[in-house]
Amino acid sequence: MRSAPTILHLDMDAFYASAEQAAKPSLRGKAVVVGGLGPRGVVATASYEARRFGVHSAMPMGQARRLAPNAAYLVPRFGLYREISEQVMGLLRELSPLVEPLSLDEAFVDLEAGGVADDEASARAVGERLRADIKAVTGLTGSVGLAASKMLAKIASEEAKPDGLRLIAPGTERALLGPMSVRTLPGVGPATGDHLRRAGITTVEEIAEAGEDELVRLLGKAHGGSLYAMALAHDERPVVAERDTKSVSVEDTYDVDIHDRVRVRGEVARLADRCVQRLRAAGHSGRTIVLKVRRFDFSTLTRSETLRGPTDDPGVVREAAARLLESVDTTGGVRLLGVGVTGLADYTQEDLFAQAQAQAAAEAGVSDEGVEPESGGEADGASPGEPQDVGAEESAAPAERRWAAGHDVRHAEYGHGWVQGSGLGRVTVRFETPGSEPGRVRTFRTDDPLLVPAEPLPLVEPSGAAGPFRAAGLSCAVEPSVVGEALPAGAGEVAGLGERG
Repeated sequence: MRSAPTILHLDMDAFYASAEQAAKPSLRGKAVVVGGLGPRGVVATASYEARRFGVHSAMPMGQARRLAPNAAYLVPRFGLYREISEQVMGLLRELSPLVEPLSLDEAFVDLEAGGVADDEASARAVGERLRADIKAVTGLTGSVGLAASKMLAKIASEEAKPDGLRLIAPGTERALLGPMSVRTLPGVGPATGDHLRRAGITTVEEIAEAGEDELVRLLGKAHGGSLYAMALAHDERPVVAERDTKSVSVEDTYDVDIHDRVRVRGEVARLADRCVQRLRAAGHSGRTIVLKVRRFDFSTLTRSETLRGPTDDPGVVREAAARLLESVDTTGGVRLLGVGVTGLADYTQEDLFAQAQAQAAAEAGVSDEGVEPESGGEADGASPGEPQDVGAEESAAPAERRWAAGHDVRHAEYGHGWVQGSGLGRVTVRFETPGSEPGRVRTFRTDDPLLVPAEPLPLVEPSGAAGPFRAAGLSCAVEPSVVGEALPAGAGEVAGLGERG
């Protein structure tokens, strides 16, 4: 282990929820829950105000609504979160070439490798400066942990939350870890924790006292040995720079099980197209197509097919996914579908046979598009508001536009706002921007031609700018007090958003 706390761990505070509060002045200081709003949705992130009610990530959304019925429930905006994450990761890479991202909002940094810190004082100074830079660039807060190892740096950042910095001085690690729960250590989940508890081991100090032989007997050589070393504060894992992407995938979970085989085929085709969009955006192609199907009884099946060469052609991926689907029995119903591509490369070698099959199907009039998704199904990391393809038969009568709670819109008369709720042919919009005062609410028909989806505005106004997005929110602040029709009865369930007094 190092002799100085030069490994930094950054964890953004309630990242998704904090980004939504920063973007929406009316939600600041209020309970905000971000996640899938359907009956099978789960919480992605809860603001600290919502956590006081017991809401936490990975909780079923139905349970969260019961605990915090007046919280604001919003659909994720992953595009915005990725943009903010890129800004934060850029600040980290200015400190060191060794940055190990763990997720959009979390990363390790080796300060020693960057030559910016070699003792406690310099490490603390770097950490404080980083927190200030993140606040200035993104408007959000992050917690920083500093220690001589990755394990301890992560523990330190957790103790620093929210919006703090914690430095664990070398030589104090054993005293700090001793009284902590065994669940504090990496690799100790609920099952391992229960196993240790039954053996009378509940704290880190008790792991150290039990000895390595006892840990190996209880958990096996690899797990028991590594856990004993961590209990002694020994962690030699290096910070590893960002690795290349190994796969690209998308998946949808449906509020109601899909039984119609034609519908399932259409969903698989739609997912294949979205997967290829991500593949191309990342500048990759891939050789192996993977289909994931979770059935009505929660059994999950995966099927894969390796092509003769890498491809980024949507027709090829659709055709391969369709072939894989033929080997899966979906008669009992499907609750989740996913399509992925692995074996990534930076070039393409088209599968001409698959392309020929896709072309023949097209010439025969077989459509692999044209099926609308179940409302409420969200893809991991996908933009929930992206448009869906419709078939030729439906083009004459387009489906009602869907407005996801929390997503940005622009009205020709009232300017920029966000969807507060929708349902029964109505959409309610709050007109405000990150730099404005809390805005006014108006309700429109979902097909109002003056209302269109919009891109998110920056959370922090660029220096020297004339304040366009601050001005965009002023028109709604000086409007008359009449704010339009109330949201129809029953629409709140669709919108997933409630105001707190």
